[in-house]
Amino acid sequence: MLSNTELTGASEKHLTAVDGHKLHAGAAEGYLAMQKAAAANGLELAIASGFRALDRQLSIWNRKWRGKLPLLSQHGEQLDASALNDTEKMHAILHWSALPGSSRHHWGSDLDIYDPRPFQHSERKLRLVPAEYTDADGPCHKLWQWLTQHVHEYGFFFPYARYQGGVAREPWHLSYRPVSQKCHQQLSLELLAETINAIAIEGKPIILDNLVQIKNQYIDTITEDDG
Repeated sequence: MLSNTELTGASEKHLTAVDGHKLHAGAAEGYLAMQKAAAANGLELAIASGFRALDRQLSIWNRKWRGKLPLLSQHGEQLDASALNDTEKMHAILHWSALPGSSRHHWGSDLDIYDPRPFQHSERKLRLVPAEYTDADGPCHKLWQWLTQHVHEYGFFFPYARYQGGVAREPWHLSYRPVSQKCHQQLSLELLAETINAIAIEGKPIILDNLVQIKNQYIDTITEDDG
C-alpha cells in the first residue's frame, strides 16, 4: 500500500531505477522479464515514460490551460482554446492528460513503451499516437502485436486499450496490475479533493465542482481485460 504522497505523485520513495526511468519495484521486475522475453522473440522493448511526479503533471496541466501547450480534440485536431469555456477546456485536457494527483504514472505501476529501433539513426520522432502501434506499417506495430498476446503473462494490462468515453485510446500504455489495482482502489474522492485544494492548479473551481464526474469518467473508466 502506498502513502498518500506516493499515491498522488508527491513522493518517489516507492520507486526504483530501470532503464533511465523510475518504476515501482514490482512493476520493474515484471517489465524486465517482459523485456527479456520480447528480445528472445526478436523485439526491442523500451520505456518512453515511467513515473511522472505531481509537479510535472501540474506543469503539463497548467501550460495546456494557459494555451502554452496545444489543446486537441478527441480526433487529435488542434482546438482554439479562446473559443472554449472552462468546462470544455477541462474536458479537452482530460481526454489526453491526467488530472494532477490522479495520474496512474504517479504510482510507478504504469509506463509508456515503444520500439526504439525505428527511431535510431532517423529524423523520425516518437509521437505516442495510436497509428504508430495499431497501423500495419507503424514503427511499433510488431511490438504492440506481441504485447497484446503476452503482457498478461508478466502482470500487465492495457488500461486504455479502447476509448470508452474518457481517456483517449493509448496502445502504448501498460499497467502492472498487482500494484495499480490496489492504488486505484486507494485513490479516493476525498484524497483527490485534498490534493487539488493544496496545489496551484488552473481551473481549480471548475475541477472541484466536477470532481465526481472526473473520477467516474477519466479515472475509474479503464479497460479491465488484457486486450
